[in-house]
Amino acid sequence: MTTGTELIVLHTTKFGENSIVVHTISKDYGRRSFLVRGAGKKQMALFLPLNILEAEIVESSRSNLYTARNLVSVCPLLGIRNNILKNSVTMFISEVLFRAIKEGTAEQGLYEWCRKNIILLDAIETDFNNFHLRFLLELAVTMGFSPESRDLMPFVGDHYPIVEAFMQKSFAESMLIPLNGATRNEIAEEILRYIEFHTESAINVNSLKVLRELFA
Repeated sequence: MTTGTELIVLHTTKFGENSIVVHTISKDYGRRSFLVRGAGKKQMALFLPLNILEAEIVESSRSNLYTARNLVSVCPLLGIRNNILKNSVTMFISEVLFRAIKEGTAEQGLYEWCRKNIILLDAIETDFNNFHLRFLLELAVTMGFSPESRDLMPFVGDHYPIVEAFMQKSFAESMLIPLNGATRNEIAEEILRYIEFHTESAINVNSLKVLRELFA
């Protein structure tokens, strides 16, 4: 059976000589990986983190690893790809989603929320240094934890007033909360610990080190 769907790219894994496994989130399949055959080096730009793709999915009764084919980009995301800081944010977000959302998970509204945030990050031109912090807090809600600020207190410690401000302010206002790179990084690690606590799994996000250096 063949189905058309949109996919958000989280990660890729080499599979044999000319194929890759693309780890994705989609509305129709949730968090799922697909085999893409014949993916050469020239095509790899199609699979950059958080790219939104349209694909035909070929389902198989013999394997849980379905095949994705005829992949095309839905949104060019030029606002992201032409900005090293935004590209680094997408690396962080995709890695968090890849590690925090388990294969086979189908959280209602997750795909739509992720897509909205990708388009938003692509569109905004300034004041996005706090974007990943807002993203982490909203992710906890989207995953069903629905934290109130007091629920985060044991994890964020002295940063509680800042986190509370993030949860009370609008998106635009939260982007203007003044933070230095060290504080921003500490809060990100603390929110990740909160997510780890609820998912009962370690989330080791290597790309957070890159954000620490770029948003110093």
